[in-house]
Amino acid sequence: MGRDEFLAALDTNPVVGAILERAHQLETPNWYLTAGGLFQTVWNNLAGQDPQNGIRDYDYFYFDDSDISYEAEDRIIRRAAALFADLGVDVEVRNQARVHLWYEDHFGAPLSPYRSTEDAIDHFVSTTCCFGVRSEMDGSKTVYAPHGYEDLFAGVIRPNPLLPMRAVYESKAARWTSIWPELTVEPWRDYP
Repeated sequence: MGRDEFLAALDTNPVVGAILERAHQLETPNWYLTAGGLFQTVWNNLAGQDPQNGIRDYDYFYFDDSDISYEAEDRIIRRAAALFADLGVDVEVRNQARVHLWYEDHFGAPLSPYRSTEDAIDHFVSTTCCFGVRSEMDGSKTVYAPHGYEDLFAGVIRPNPLLPMRAVYESKAARWTSIWPELTVEPWRDYP
């Protein structure tokens, strides 16, 4: 199982398809649809469930360090809300160039500034979450999968040493296994 099977699974989720088709209209640099809307669609396919089952939101990340003000990001958030309003889902839009400005207040731990959207994806709490996909102007898809596809298709949740937040990892793993009980959760390890 690899990139082709990953994209084929995503094709079964009409929300993913609509976001990828429309996203160019936001004109944001270095963008990806990422996180739960992707890996949870694959899990639903593997479990024979509705492709949208259990997906809380769809994360749209971009990286624009030319203006990291709240106002600039909010303009994109509002444009996205209008663009995706008919989908009936929450599309969470975040400029990854400014995450470090609010992360500690929200999660209780400091965060170094990300260097790109890929860098942000690298820092998800589980390596199994580290996926991004975008559609290119020619209709092709760019996929970012730094840890490959093996754990995703095997249903293995593994902690990410780049974001050593045990409570967050265990909370997310508990939620995911309540929806997809066939998943295997690798135990937390203490990381240096």
